This record gives sequence, C-alpha cells and structure tokens, in this order.
Amino acid sequence: MINKVLLLLCLILGSCGLATTRPKQEMSYAQAAFLAAKESKAEVYASGTYRKAEIYYLKAKSAYRRKYFNKAKSYAELCKKFSEMAEYEAVKKAILSE
Repeated sequence: MINKVLLLLCLILGSCGLATTRPKQEMSYAQAAFLAAKESKAEVYASGTYRKAEIYYLKAKSAYRRKYFNKAKSYAELCKKFSEMAEYEAVKKAILSE
C-alpha cells in the first residue's frame, strides 16, 4: 500500500517538470536581437523602445534562472519584438540623418 502511494506521488511530482520545457531557443533569439539592437546604437536613436527591450531581456533572464519557464518565454518574445523595433528605428534614423 505504501509503495503504491509513493509511486503515485513520484509520478505526480515527476510529471510537473515535464509540463514545461526550457525556452532555450527563445532566449537565444532574444539575446541575438538585443545585441543587434545594441550594435545599431538603438540606445541613442530609439531609446524608449530599446529600454523596453532591455527590461524584458533582464526579466527573461531572471525568470529563466528562477525556473519560471513560461514567464521567461513570454518575456523573451517581448524582448525580441522590442529589440527588432528598436533596431529598425535606429537604422532608419541613422540613414535619414546622413
């Protein structure tokens, strides 16, 4: 009887970790997009959008470290979105200012 309870408990607790996967790909894309925005000097030309991307990047890293993978994934996707917007704005403003 005790063995069955322990087995059931192990299965329940073990399956919780399988429900969510680590968002490695999303984190990698977010980091690449953020670094591309940084290289295009988005902090100068698109400071507001760049700042949002930076905040979401830091939140994604923090959530990933704490193993809140669903939050980390959504923050990474937001970081990628705002990083791409900031990079686009920065490149556009840099070209127009020449």
